[in-house]
Amino acid sequence: MRNLLRFILSNHFVLLFILFETIALILVFQKNNYQNAIAFNISRNISGYINTKTHSLREYLSLREANIALHEENRVLRNELFSSYKSQVPLAEDIEFEEAWERRYNYIPARVISTSVNKQNNFMSLDKGSVHGIEPDMAVVSGSGVVGVVTGVSDNFSTVLPLLNIDLRISSKLKDTGYFGSLYWDGRDPTKATLTDIPHHVTLNSGDSVVTSGLSAIFPEGIMVGTITDFEIAGGNFWSVNVSLATDFRKLNHVYVIQDLFRDELLELERAEGYD
Repeated sequence: MRNLLRFILSNHFVLLFILFETIALILVFQKNNYQNAIAFNISRNISGYINTKTHSLREYLSLREANIALHEENRVLRNELFSSYKSQVPLAEDIEFEEAWERRYNYIPARVISTSVNKQNNFMSLDKGSVHGIEPDMAVVSGSGVVGVVTGVSDNFSTVLPLLNIDLRISSKLKDTGYFGSLYWDGRDPTKATLTDIPHHVTLNSGDSVVTSGLSAIFPEGIMVGTITDFEIAGGNFWSVNVSLATDFRKLNHVYVIQDLFRDELLELERAEGYD
């Protein structure tokens, strides 16, 4: 209090000037229509600017909630895709859809909580685990395409072997012709991968789509992997195809873990037949 009084006494001339100037301006703007209109316009512009900035800040702060809601909405839509179902009986007009088709794939949304892209053996961790239905060897995809395969699971977290790891190979095929091969990452460019084992008599074109083949018990058929950029003969009778990856691993935040509801049945049959 003593410091405040000292400040007022030492600056009372300046404070009185500001007070009288403020009273004068108020009287001028109140008694004159022209000045009143100018003041109104100025205050309206200032208020509009502040409201705009406040709204933009509010929108920015709510982006995380919006992304979570959008991620959940996409999960629901993916689960309703025709490719998530398996035909049980020939579909006839007098048979209901639920009777003729059974769900095979279930998409579980997850968020990337740690990752790397600048190593040869990159890794990824997700914020979902066994309590959410995630198990090892489940496929992981993004809204753009293939991401990787689940390798480890705890109650609430899971680790993923991403496509950007030299130890992972994914069975992939040319979308237009159906010829399939093995796709791998060579440990260099995080935006490119290589597709091998495509016979050299197959016609290739830059821009052709490469998708998962469905020839494994992990990835469903037809998930986008990337597009062809260029190609050359390697190993005599096969193409070495450079593929631009559909997923940008450098800004990956949200993914989906694909649960194959028939996977155990398939693996049990293959083991019984001695295929493992």
